[in-house]
Formats: sequence, structure tokens, C-alpha cells
Amino acid sequence: MGVSDDSPGVRRILFVSGTRADYGKLKPVIRKVDEAADLTCSIFVTGMHLLAHYGSTWLEIERDGYGELFKFFNQDRSTATHLDRVLANTLSGLSLYVAENRPDMIIVHGDRVEALAGALAGSLNGIIVAHIEGGEVSGTIDELLRHAITKMAHLHFVSNPLARDRVIAMGEYAEKVHVVGSPNIDVMLSDELPDLDEVRGHYEIDERPYGLLLLHPVVGEGPEIADLTGALLDGLQRAGRYIVAVYPNNDPGSEYILRPLQERAGSPFLRLLPSVRFESYLTLLRHSAVLIGNSSSGIHEAPVYGVPSINIGSRQENRFAYESIRTVDFDVPTVLRAVDDLWGHRFAPSRHFGTGDSAQAILQLLRAPMTWDTRVLKQFADS
Repeated sequence: MGVSDDSPGVRRILFVSGTRADYGKLKPVIRKVDEAADLTCSIFVTGMHLLAHYGSTWLEIERDGYGELFKFFNQDRSTATHLDRVLANTLSGLSLYVAENRPDMIIVHGDRVEALAGALAGSLNGIIVAHIEGGEVSGTIDELLRHAITKMAHLHFVSNPLARDRVIAMGEYAEKVHVVGSPNIDVMLSDELPDLDEVRGHYEIDERPYGLLLLHPVVGEGPEIADLTGALLDGLQRAGRYIVAVYPNNDPGSEYILRPLQERAGSPFLRLLPSVRFESYLTLLRHSAVLIGNSSSGIHEAPVYGVPSINIGSRQENRFAYESIRTVDFDVPTVLRAVDDLWGHRFAPSRHFGTGDSAQAILQLLRAPMTWDTRVLKQFADS
């Protein structure tokens, strides 16, 4: 464990986590910081973590035992689909936390409103903000949020050279943009994952080949997604496919996807899970016949294992293209044909997003004197 906050020379790092996904990516870095003698960490836990509907995943963070946890409810079921209100609530809670605890740095990941709140709270209080996985693109509101976070952040830990180029093109200082890979790849390539039998037993998943289904709402899409989801599930059932599905995230429109999933949850062909522990999810992904949906996992993680993914619709538009990824419109016959074509295939693993040493690279940067000389009142860097 890290040493106490009042030890001389100790830098206080605050991580902000709002979802099961971002915690999985932050966790390797949190562990490194927590083990370091010259750093100490706290975690501001909020968002979907605190909702029982999504499995109360804050308990997973508590069990891991890294750093000091502060839990803050930024939403309930009535406000979860109003991203502006969730942002406002998160910023209000973070501002009070920052005023009382005054961290030396706030680290955020990705493109959620909780991360934007962390970047805003840091910048407005003169605290260095480090952003992990900036410079990526997508086809939804997520891209706008991600780039807004980039502009509020001072340090950028990006996953590949192309992302670095994009961040620099947005006027960020080149010397503050570091290609470190993605920390979740550290976990994916480690020997710490549970075995498949253990995961099957814990989540009550049948011992037969399965596909993973991860569908999330796209801001601006309407209730028609419910009919498409239902038709897709019915087609998979008719084709004799066994599917393990995880609840969609809580963006606006999630209820339209969740309803047809829940209506079929008792069917033998479908195992529906509110949430899956990150390491267990990786084991399931590694052994799955195919990943179906519009999650970034199909772009970011499935290729690491060479697992085929069927990327549906516009949510991951213009992201990483690889031979194992097939992008299709949400046309049910087209999706089902892709499932038939790719089921059980394996491709050469990709290392586009990292080689398994990202957290160590970030730790070294956190210990570098130049990191702490970072200007919090930055300006646009003309190329």
C-alpha cells in the first residue's frame, strides 16, 4: 500500500471512475500508484457503480482494496438518461471533494460524463489533469465528450501514435502527449485471469459454445432499436446460437435495448447478466465464438485475442479497422449472416492498443519531474 498523505514528498493522485468499463482500464494504473512509496491514491467512485440495477459494481472496487474510496451518487433511475444532469451532479460532488482533499493530480479515462466532470473540476481548481485514451474517435456523443476532456486535460496518456497525432492537432503540447498503450491490455495479457470453468460456474453459463452480445444505446436513436434488438435475438435463437449478453450502459435509450433482452432472459438460448467483473469478462471474451454489438470492446479488446467481432451501426464509426472486425448496418439478416460467417473463427492477435506494459509506463511518467512542472494554465500550441 502507498504511504500516508502527509508523508514528505508524497504526491496525491485522485482517480475518477463511473463505470465497470473505465475501472477495468484504470485498475492497473491504480494498483501501481497504490503500491508506490512516493504516491498515494484515492478513488472517486460514482455513476453506474452505485446503481443496484447494474450490479453495485463499487463492491468490486472495495474488494480490490486499492487506495481510499469515496462514493458519490450522481444519479438515480430517473436522472440516469439526462447526461447534462448527471454531469452537473458529478461536478458538484467532485468540487466539494477536491476542495476538502486537494489532490495533486486527477486521472480520468475515456469519454464518459464522469471523466469530463473530473477534468473540469481539476482544471477549474488549478490541479493537473491526466487523461488516458484521448485522441480516439467514435460515431456518437462519446467523441465530443472525449475531445472536450482532452482540451481540459494537461497530460495525455494515449494508446497509439495516431491518437497522439490527433491530440497534438487539437493544440496540445507535444511533450505532454505520451504513447503508452492502453492499461487494460496489461490485464488481458497477464496470467491473472480466472479460468473459464470458474467463470461459467460463477455466472451460471452453460458449457457450450457461446457468443457475447454487447449492445449500447446511441444518443439520438429512438425506440425502434427495441424492435431491432428483439428481431436480432429471435434470429439468433432460431439459428441455435447460445448468447451471453450484458446489460447496456445507462445512456439515453438504454431501456429500449434492455426491454427485449429481459423479455427473453428466461429462454435457454440467452444468459443475461447485469454486470461482469472485468477479469471474468476478459475470460469470457477470450473463449467466445464471436462478439456481437456496438461496444468498443469489439474494436479495442476482441482483436487482442483474435476473436471475431461484428460491429453494428455507427457507434464505433471510423475507429480502428482490423481483419477480425466486420462492420455492418443494424440490418438483422446481415448481422445473422455475419454471425454464421465468423462464428468460432480466430485471427492473428492485434497489438495496436498496447503490448502489456502501459501501467508501468504511466507510473514512470508520474515519477518524472517534468510531469509536475506541467502548466495548469495551458495555451493552444500552434504547430
